[in-house]
Order: sequence, then structure tokens, then C-alpha cells
Amino acid sequence: MRSLLSMSAAIFVLLGGTASADPVFNRIASFPVNTNLPSDMAQDTETSAEIITATADGMKLVYSDSPASMIGFIDIANPAMPKPGGTVKIEGEPTSVAVAGTMVLAGVNTSESYTSPSGFLATIDPAQMAVVQKCDLAGQPDSIAVSGDGSLVAVAIENERDEDLNDGEIPQLPAGNIKIFKIANGMPDCDSAITANVSGLAEVAGDDPEPEFVDFNSNNELAVTLQENNHIVVLNGADGSIISHFSAGATDLEGVDTENDRQLSFTGTLKNVVREPDAVQWIDNDRLVTANEGDYKGGSRGFTIFSKSGDVLYESGPDLEHRIVMAGHYPEKRSGKKGGEPEGLEVVTIGDMTYIVVLSERGSIAGVYIDTGAAPEFLQLIPTGLGPEGVIGIPERNLLAISAEVDLIDDGGVRSHVTLYELEEGEPSYPMIVSGKDDAGNPIGWGALSGLAADPKQAGILYAVNDSFYAGQPTIFTIDANQKPAKITKALRVTRNGHPAQQLDMEGIATDGEGGFWIASEGRSDRAIAHAIYHVNSDGEITQTIGLPEELSWVEKRFGFEGITVLGDGDDESLWMAVQREWGDDDKGLVKLVSYNLKDKKWGAVHYPLNKGEKGWVGLSEIYAHGEHVYIIERDNQIGDAAKIKRLYRVPVSDLKPASLGEKLPVVIKEEVRDFIDDLKATYGYVVDKIEGFAIDAEGTGYAVTDNDGIDDSNGETLFFNIGKVNPQS
Repeated sequence: MRSLLSMSAAIFVLLGGTASADPVFNRIASFPVNTNLPSDMAQDTETSAEIITATADGMKLVYSDSPASMIGFIDIANPAMPKPGGTVKIEGEPTSVAVAGTMVLAGVNTSESYTSPSGFLATIDPAQMAVVQKCDLAGQPDSIAVSGDGSLVAVAIENERDEDLNDGEIPQLPAGNIKIFKIANGMPDCDSAITANVSGLAEVAGDDPEPEFVDFNSNNELAVTLQENNHIVVLNGADGSIISHFSAGATDLEGVDTENDRQLSFTGTLKNVVREPDAVQWIDNDRLVTANEGDYKGGSRGFTIFSKSGDVLYESGPDLEHRIVMAGHYPEKRSGKKGGEPEGLEVVTIGDMTYIVVLSERGSIAGVYIDTGAAPEFLQLIPTGLGPEGVIGIPERNLLAISAEVDLIDDGGVRSHVTLYELEEGEPSYPMIVSGKDDAGNPIGWGALSGLAADPKQAGILYAVNDSFYAGQPTIFTIDANQKPAKITKALRVTRNGHPAQQLDMEGIATDGEGGFWIASEGRSDRAIAHAIYHVNSDGEITQTIGLPEELSWVEKRFGFEGITVLGDGDDESLWMAVQREWGDDDKGLVKLVSYNLKDKKWGAVHYPLNKGEKGWVGLSEIYAHGEHVYIIERDNQIGDAAKIKRLYRVPVSDLKPASLGEKLPVVIKEEVRDFIDDLKATYGYVVDKIEGFAIDAEGTGYAVTDNDGIDDSNGETLFFNIGKVNPQS
């Protein structure tokens, strides 16, 4: 089928963040880790890129893969086209990696139990692709770090607690410590091991320190986080003696979501939240920054800059979290605990600028800040794979790489990915849509956008709905697409009798021409959610409910109305809904476009022919009337390279002659308008599953949006773009 719209039409490339002309990081490639599996391992083997580093020449990335018991290499000679670089099998669980000269060092956990921890420090020669040395660690390693001059390697011996024992309460011996080895020509000297004792320092379970992360400054001083103990220690790397130690302290948080209630509400307050930092990085020889993930009793959802002696020089508070919220990446399921869960960190200097990169593990996004010597300046957000864990800067090549550990192969979901970014002049390519703040100054939370409509009079003004992921907060969002990035300016709550409407799964929206809306709700009989159409007035109140007739309710399945649009006027005004997949009376490959006449209340339908997918299922996601056609999104349920069908079709209005329900339905003829695959690859991530919204504005510009599933088993990306002018007559 011919393409009716030029694939070169501009799409939005945007981000709210920097107002200056500073260079920005843009993603240039995404590498699925499973493609690096050796030929004797199946592609459905679970893999994970956890901690990542780079070889000294910056031409290869190296990552730890715990579930596959491997160290992986990625060839980035051309960073825009990363290639598999091979793997080295490890006898144990690799926990972290670092590079020393030409060698790769890995901490390996071989513990039989929590009470009998063990492990070793492996030296891997990339030239041989083999382990050439092992140093016993007498405990369970977590992170490792090599000093800048290559003379020392430090290993955090965590000896982690059993979270199922006494509800994870500590102390749980044996205690952790720090191992430090001398290095010569990239090879650790196993006999040179120093054990740095960090017991008896913390106020929280001081006799059971659990070192989490280590990092050297250029003076070979070693910063260590004791996460569960909420403590930070600075050691002399040469002899392991203590230079300073201090509590990571606590902070108050204002304007945060504190409840797991399927609502996004940033009005809560948390007092005296202990930071419990995970990653730590030196900014310079006197300042260090921590990512305050929390793991035991706290987690303050942001990052903190400390002096070497423990003075708090900067506290981010909810700043990063609010930015994550407004980019649609807030993981509501973590509201009762750690929010966006900042975990990984990198400090990298490129040219004369030092960047602090903070990973949000649960938000699957990273915040980039510029170090100013005082309060850091927010630069941008960058998208990652699912569950980012490690990050490394390659300053000589203006590159950044982020490893994401989550692999959902068992659920048919996204694989673990390594993503690469280049610092360049220009605009950020992501986010493509952000929200503003409400009248009270709180960020407007959003996600799971599942339907789109255009204002009939104002160009660039659109409306979207969220689906049942936010069951406690059904919302109609107003979007101003005249801005870059597009901006959600208003959140209108959908109510019934003045209260948030329950039992809705809003998948389609259309304007009624009078300031109100028609909403299509996809039903689920097993959850008492009805397939229905609702009219909502300009205040968000449901004023009319239209249930299915018996002819449809008898054959309904959970995959129901995925879009709604209005055709005709006067006595001929009808609502048209796209049914996502075949119902009980449909032949395979035929789905209904259902009509409902608003005047005579008569139902009807036609059949729409689906493409045949290579895998999974194919269905409809949207229907939108414009001029002489209705436009329909047809998609498969596949992601990444398996995604083949993400397309926009159109059907002439003249062909929409509905037959009565129960009769043989006419089959319409469809015409392809656009293949969305290139649009979904535009920011160099993997192709996401759900392109679900499409609308054409008052000036004829077409817009599309994807559904990020509320950050549930999703990396949270929402792609929002325009496809240029849509000619209603051609």
C-alpha cells in the first residue's frame, strides 16, 4: 500500500529543562543485551546489564550479567551502531566490573548462604576472553572501583542481610568490610590485600556495616556508602585508615506522593526521611554526591552533595522526582516506599563542564545536572532501558552509556538494554511531552495516555485520557502541542455524582462540539468494568451512560472499545467505536467498527480487516474522523525488533454503511496512510508496544501518542509526535 504522508515530516524533538545553549545528551543507540549471548545459549535466556564500565580506549563497553553468570563486551567503535563483543563465563554471580589498564576486574559472589558469604575478585584478559586470576575476598562483594592512577582496587564486601529473616531487621552478622588490593600492570596483587574495618561507626546497627558502593578521588581517597546503616565513610586508599565518617542524615520532603492508590497526587509530606544512599561519586577531591535510594528504613528520593567531612552542601529534595513526574515517568506503585528510587550515579567532566547523572531505577529515566560548585543546574532528562542500574561516561568521545538490568523475557516483555548517548549541540530529543503544575503549584502527574482528540477550533490543542492503570484518578488532559515539548496544561478529573468515577477504563475520547466529551471505556467482565460509552461535560461530570445492546454484550470480550469518534450531524450524528480485537461472533482477522446513532439510538457495525502478524496478536487502537475518511491505528502487541505492525490506515466515510447487529457485516476497504515504525525509532530506543492515540487538529495536522502503561513493566517512554498536514480529500 502506498504511503500518503511523507516519512520526512517533522516529529517533535523536545525536552523541558535547559533554557541555555548548553550542549545536551541525546540517545544515539540502544543495544539489547540478549544479542550478545553466545551461540550455544538460546535467545530467550534471561540476561541483565547491571554495572557498566568502558575499556581504557573507550572503544568497548563492559557489563556484569548476573543471571547469565557472564561478563559482556559491546563494541562501540561506532557508538551509533553498537555490536556484540562477546562474553566471558564466570563461575559465580558477577556483581560489578571495573577496568584496570588492559584488564577487566569483576567482583564475583559465590555465597552458599547469607551466613556463609564468599566471593572472589576476578581478573579478565579481554585479549584472551578468559579469567586469568582470582583473589579470594572472604565475603560477598558488591561494587568495586579502581583508582584513577590504576594502582589500587577497592571492593565493597557487603555481606548483605536476609530480608526475609525477622522482616530484614539488622544487625545480621557477619559484618561487611572493604578489601583493597594493589595493582601492577592491571593485575591485582592478591597478597597485598588490606581489610578496612568499618564496624562501630554508624548509629544504625554499627556492628553490622553493609558497604554498598565505593569510589576513589584523585588523591586515592575512597568514599564508601553503608546504605542500610545510613552512613558514609572516607578511607585512605593506601592503608585503609579512616579519614572521616558521618551519618548520611535525613531530610523533609514536601509535595510528594505517599500512597499506592492508583492516583498521582503530589501533596504529601514526609518528615525526617533518612537518605540511605546507594551510589556515591566524587565530584572533586573535597565533594561527593550520593543517590539516596533507600533500602532499609528510608530513601529520600533525590541526591545530596556532601563535603568530605560530612557537611550537606546541597540537597535536591523532590526536585528530580518532580521532573520525573512531569515527564510521565513517575512509578506510582512505589509511592509508599521510595518513589523514583535514585540508585546509580556518574560524575563526568567533558570539556570544561562537569555533569552529574542520576539514575531513577523505577522511573527508567536519568536526570542530568551541571555542577556549578554550588547548587547544581538541571540540564535535562534522558530515557533509559527498564531499570537502569549502571552508568559510565567516556569523556574523550563525548559519550555516556547506561545499563538497564531488567529483562522481562519470561513475560514476553522488553529485554535488558544498554543505551548510548552523545553530547552534542542542539535540542534534547526527549521528553516529547511534559506536564506543567496545577494551580496549587504541584506537578501534574500523568501517564498511560490511551486516547487522543483535537479541539475543534484551536490548532495544536488536544485532549487525552488515561486508562485504568490510574483507576482512582480518571482524567482528561489538555495538551498544548504548540510548545516544544508539548505540554499538559490541565488535568480534568472525570467524576460521577461529584466523586472520582470508578470502574472506568478510558481508551478513547472525542469532543462533542459543545465543550464536553464522549468517552469510550473498555470493559472487563472479570473486574466488573462495563463496556460502555460515557458523555462527560466540561466540568468532568458524567452526564450520560450508554451500555452495550444485548447483541454485543452476548459476544463481548475484554478487548473492547479502543477509540471513539463522531460522524455526521443532526439526525445523522453517530458515534463510531473501534473494537480492539475479535469478539465471539467475529471471524478471525475481522474486527468491528461499531456505530451508535445519537438520535434514534440505533446500533450497527461494519467489519475491518486486520493484517496478519508474525507473532502475538494484531488489533485496533484508535479511530478518528477527519474530512472524507476515518483514520484507524492498527498495531501488533510486539516490541523492539519483533514489532512489525504499527500503522495508520484510513477508510472512506462513504464505506461506513453499518448493518444491523446480528446480520452479516460489510467489510470495509482500508488504505495505508503511514507506517509508524520509523517514528517510534526516532529517539533511538527500542520500538514500544502501544501506539494508541491519534487525532487531527483544527488546521489538519496529525498527532500520535503512545501509552507507557503507567511505568508498570515499561520503561515509561511516551512518544508524542506530529506527522504533518493530513489532506482530507486526497
